Formats: sequence, C-alpha cells, structure tokens
Amino acid sequence: MRTNQLIIALFQRFCWLDEGLQARLRDRGWPEVSRPQSMVMTNIVSGIVRPSDIARNLGISRQAIHSTINQMVALGVVALEPDPDDRRRMIVSLTEAGARMRQDAQRAMDAMSDQLAERLGHERFTELLTILEADWGDNMESKA
Repeated sequence: MRTNQLIIALFQRFCWLDEGLQARLRDRGWPEVSRPQSMVMTNIVSGIVRPSDIARNLGISRQAIHSTINQMVALGVVALEPDPDDRRRMIVSLTEAGARMRQDAQRAMDAMSDQLAERLGHERFTELLTILEADWGDNMESKA
C-alpha cells in the first residue's frame, strides 16, 4: 500500500489549487496573497471569524495569526473589530474589497474545478469530491 504517499499527494494537489488560484487573482489585478492569508480568507468565508479560532483551525500560534491578519488589514481585504457579543474578543470580516476578491476567487475555483473535471473525467472528479467530502471520523489515535 502506498499510504506514505497520501500526505504528499494531498499537499501537492492543494498547492496546485492554491497556486492556480493565486495566478488567476493576480491576473485580475489583486495583490499577492500568501498561503496563510489565503487560508485565513477560507476560514472567514466558512464562518470562522475569531483570530484564536482561526489559529487553532490552522494549527498556528495566535501571534502568527495576528501578524497575518494585520498584513491583510494593511492590504485592505479584511477588517479586525471588537466582537459585538463579547467586547473583549475581536472578529475578522471581509471588507468590500475583500468581498470582491472572494467573488473573483470563487469564479477562479469554479473555472479550475471545471478544468480539472475535464482532465480527470467528470465521473472521476465527482468520485474525488465524494471521497474528500466523506466523513472520515475522528482523527485516529496513535497506538504507540
């Protein structure tokens, strides 16, 4: 079994998608966005808006996430504001520019999905999505 190649293959395909997305956004005139910034945007769009929750979701420190968010604030694509439900916490949201960038990103992802479906065949592409979207259960514990 080639299980040792699973993480490499998944990561390479993730990079393929992210690099394609970044190239298409650059073509639309958007500033360069780092992979961590791209992942922050993905979390925000998914409804994860507290920096501490984003950091935990990405497996990085709170300091690193605040640095990334501050870079994105400087780019004008996100805003960092007090949480109206708990003024001690902050939430991140897309600015108008960030929302437009997200729309362009969605169009780019749709185009890349169509391209990938053509390359793999529509049936295999649907199968791939089904497998990736399946419930894989809780993370497996080490037997060591």
